[in-house]
Amino acid sequence: MNKFAKIAVSMLAALCLCMTGLAIAQDKSGDTVKKVPVKPTSAASGEEMYKQYCAVCHGKFGKGDGPAASALKEAPSDLTTLANRHKAKYPDDYVASVLRFGVKAPAHGTSEMPIWGPLFSSVSGSDTSVVQLRIANVNRYLKDLQGK
Repeated sequence: MNKFAKIAVSMLAALCLCMTGLAIAQDKSGDTVKKVPVKPTSAASGEEMYKQYCAVCHGKFGKGDGPAASALKEAPSDLTTLANRHKAKYPDDYVASVLRFGVKAPAHGTSEMPIWGPLFSSVSGSDTSVVQLRIANVNRYLKDLQGK
């Protein structure tokens, strides 16, 4: 199997595994993260996508205090400080990359965060322009949360 085929198979496997969102469930041992199917949202609303896909971990206002946060190994990032952490300039390209491909460096988060590119593709009929629109609109919404 060539390198491209291996990557494609890996991406397909990751997509199958990532076809879920996160929800909080209570059991006898405490908080756990339960995977549930991703619900379609409007690609036109970054706020709607944030509330549906991100707020469970990052919190209603992006502070990293969502209901699932306590069940994660590492606390979710405070998304309201992205610009502050990047020399007072909102890192559009970095955020788009994290949404599309996931987090590469453990210092910037963990693999517990879903890779939204394949998930957005699954709810967008694999239309790359709709995936790009989703990422751009979530990014724009996160930019509006800075310093709040």
